[in-house]
Amino acid sequence: MKPTCSIVIRAYNEDKHIGRLLSGIFQQTVKDVQVILVDSGSTDATIEIASTYPVEVIHIQPEEFTFGHSLNWGIEHTYAEKVVIASAHVYPVYPDWLEKLLQPLESTQTALSYGKQRGMETTKFSENMVFQQWFPDHTVNRQDHPFCNNANAAIRRDIWENHPYDEHLPALEDLAWANWAQKQGYQIAYTGEAEVIHVHNETWQGVFNRYRREGMAFKRIYPQEHFSFIDFIRLFSANTRIDFQEMQRQRKGMATLNEIIQFRWAQFWGTYQGYRSSSGPLTWKLKQTFYYPKSSLQEVHTITRDVDPIPYPETVVSKNPGSSE
Repeated sequence: MKPTCSIVIRAYNEDKHIGRLLSGIFQQTVKDVQVILVDSGSTDATIEIASTYPVEVIHIQPEEFTFGHSLNWGIEHTYAEKVVIASAHVYPVYPDWLEKLLQPLESTQTALSYGKQRGMETTKFSENMVFQQWFPDHTVNRQDHPFCNNANAAIRRDIWENHPYDEHLPALEDLAWANWAQKQGYQIAYTGEAEVIHVHNETWQGVFNRYRREGMAFKRIYPQEHFSFIDFIRLFSANTRIDFQEMQRQRKGMATLNEIIQFRWAQFWGTYQGYRSSSGPLTWKLKQTFYYPKSSLQEVHTITRDVDPIPYPETVVSKNPGSSE
């Protein structure tokens, strides 16, 4: 019999996080799941940790890796009609995460659903601001734009069979797929109750490279769009100002201001550079830079749920896992 859902996890050197995600998966209200870990050359204990759970591990070579290729290879090995996609460095907050994420796919007109992401206590201030902007608390059953995020998403396998992920994009394979799906008349759903913690402890160079590859990808998806130096200045200034105002409201120290400036600079300078280099091929040198680095204003209201969070051992999710703060 087919499982209720298949879960595809992309991983590279995630031994600090993969155990927490797998623990959360096997504490879900949805029990009948198939879990596939797509490893792209881990040299740490990722595989060893994953092997302690009922997980199927498949491999791709580092030089073959793109987000789209890794996903397509993983989905090829799935059995369920509904496929959940999760980053190896996220973990669900509540035991009904899968249940809530899969609900929109009961409609055959919904191609994709994605859920809320929040940071943890070590998350950079501006990263938390991005999470709050991109992933609100309220659910949207029929979204009027293609934005989504494959760190916490689910798709219908039969629709994927007609249109696999673009394996040539350096990032934003999720946006490209959702954009195609909407053009075919399918719906994109967002559910605020399918919440995960997304651990992003990147260096500033890592933040720059993330937004650079996303800038490259966005320009390839929407070739008519532009991101000029004036756009860089405008967006850097505006977002830094908004973050500063929120920093003051939360009574954060001045050290946070330096972090805000560094994050927003890396974000928008990376985007600007990505647009400028979008016409070139995704070479192995670029893959090493992007995927295999040398070292790896509105009032925010607390949203509470009547579901107890998952009790992760020796892990502090947050003072209130259901909070947007």
